[in-house]
Amino acid sequence: MPDKKLDSKRTVRTTLNKKFGVSENIHERKYNRNERSEFSASKSQGSFEGKKSFSRNSDRKPFGERRSFSRDSERKPFGERRSFSRDGEYRERKSFGGDKRRSVGRRVWKEDEQTPIYRQRPEAKPKQDFETQKEESLLEASVLEATSAPDDVIPPWFKKVLALTTEKGREREGNFIGEGIHVVQELVTHHADQVIGVYYAESFQNAELLDLVRAAGVRLHDISDELMEKASTTVTSQGIFAVCRQASCRPNYETTRNVLTIVDAVQDPGNLGTLFRTSLGFSSGGMILGKGTVSPFNPKVVRGSSGTFLRVPFESDVDLIDKINFLRQKGYLIVATDLHARQSLRDLPPRKLRKVAFLVGNEGAGTNAYLIELADETVKIPMSSDLESLNVAVAHGILSYELAQLQKEI
Repeated sequence: MPDKKLDSKRTVRTTLNKKFGVSENIHERKYNRNERSEFSASKSQGSFEGKKSFSRNSDRKPFGERRSFSRDSERKPFGERRSFSRDGEYRERKSFGGDKRRSVGRRVWKEDEQTPIYRQRPEAKPKQDFETQKEESLLEASVLEATSAPDDVIPPWFKKVLALTTEKGREREGNFIGEGIHVVQELVTHHADQVIGVYYAESFQNAELLDLVRAAGVRLHDISDELMEKASTTVTSQGIFAVCRQASCRPNYETTRNVLTIVDAVQDPGNLGTLFRTSLGFSSGGMILGKGTVSPFNPKVVRGSSGTFLRVPFESDVDLIDKINFLRQKGYLIVATDLHARQSLRDLPPRKLRKVAFLVGNEGAGTNAYLIELADETVKIPMSSDLESLNVAVAHGILSYELAQLQKEI
């Protein structure tokens, strides 16, 4: 029996010998230090041909004496390694932190400046409302059809007037239309120097307004009822409109101590017109219209403000990120309206409310989230939970009234 066990072990060891190089007498052989030294010597003498021997006397440096890589060595520091691009060419990366700026929270300081400069992210341009875009397309199509009519049907001079009903035409001509009795009265009374002419239909009966126009030295033009209908942007024309030059007064940020309004992508002309009227009613220092906001010279904006928009200083097509940073340096408190805010306007310290700039946003999407992050404070209007939000013009009116009461108490 022992011989059979030994034979079985030898058979297993023979199999292992073919794979791993283990001898048959592995169970009997014992290595000592002398045998190991002889095995090392045989390696160094070239018993393994074609292979390099590794011994302590070779060129390999012992542990702890390896070559160190310093900044002065050939190894490039972090941030200056060559990156492999998709086109198969190497491109040098810009050094890490090459703009020499130090980030703290949302602010960034330049080394040669002490005032904070806020990071600027690309401001996404809001998509135009579908109904507004459709309405403008239909209006442009009707104007194009009218301007292509023969001269005996529509005079050439009147075709230029029709072009003012479109955005492209107003940009090309540099003029705008103010339609309606109250609008014409407002423009002639306060901005007669900007009124080029007043056009009224043959059936127009308001003699007092016509006398006011003549007294202001503005030229009058009577046209047919058919031409008045073509130029009208309302369902029922009031029979009179004025053509004016595009001009506005910019807010004076150095002397203004009242509230300002920052408008982010408000696209409804009626809402923007109401914002102008509310700002004038509470003696606002001005309005700042960001990119994506409807043009203040849109006929519906002019009509929605009853022509009073020219009495409110404003800037249009403004980069709101830069302007918010600018207003903060001028001492303004940027207050944004947010449905998720935990405080109202009355919860703010009164000392902060001396110079305030309200930030109001788009009707559907609301104010840009990143602009809200840049604001100093976010507030909400306390109201019933049955209603999710208020109209942007209504919310602006409530905040303007509440701020006016709080400023009286300061």
